[in-house]
Amino acid sequence: MSASETSYKDTLNLLKTDFSMRANSRQREPELQGFWAELNLYNRLSRENPGPVFTLHDGPPYANGALHVGHALNKTLKDIINKVQLMQGKKARYIPGWDCHGLPIELKVLQSLKAEERRELADGARGGRDVVGGEHTEILLLEHREVDFLAEVLIDLKRVET
Repeated sequence: MSASETSYKDTLNLLKTDFSMRANSRQREPELQGFWAELNLYNRLSRENPGPVFTLHDGPPYANGALHVGHALNKTLKDIINKVQLMQGKKARYIPGWDCHGLPIELKVLQSLKAEERRELADGARGGRDVVGGEHTEILLLEHREVDFLAEVLIDLKRVET
């Protein structure tokens, strides 16, 4: 074999292990998520850690529209903060916010209503709660689930409280 035909990997002195050369994250990530959910790891640590309570209050989800890279960075940083607190032995709590003071989600809901539905809403025939709890909130929750499954559970708890 000539120098031009030599593979780069053949020039490296790598350890021989049983580990796969590929991360295979598309297959492994759901397995890991399922394993952690089965262990109820986050809730157990949050409840059983001996240290003081640490609470992270989050702002409203996605007040400026659909998901983008900034949301991913924001959620990743908040997840890291809580996990560090758990590893330091604290009882970490994550409390997602919901109120956007009547801005984006209400506007989207109003834009999706027909004129008659808007009149009924304005006349008080329909409460805003069932409208806001509709399709647009479900879209936000679906997007949120992909970014941070823990927040979905807490948002559901918040719904029960209201």
